[in-house]
Amino acid sequence: MALEYHFSLDISRQEYLRYYTGAANSVQVRSVQGLLLQFPASALKSHVTHQGIQGHFAIRFDANNKLISVSKLAD
Repeated sequence: MALEYHFSLDISRQEYLRYYTGAANSVQVRSVQGLLLQFPASALKSHVTHQGIQGHFAIRFDANNKLISVSKLAD
């Protein structure tokens, strides 16, 4: 059974460059459910725009807490 959590992000392009260059390799967010989640920054690559990463997202983990996906939700 997959577990899904929702969170919001507002990471500037400059800030994301730290993740892209390897200076930071994981992201920590607080879900709307109140849980602190940590996952690889590489999971956000497909969501990077010229402005950075902004929006509301859903993250899914399997029963063993292995990351399944990160998807952007409609604003």
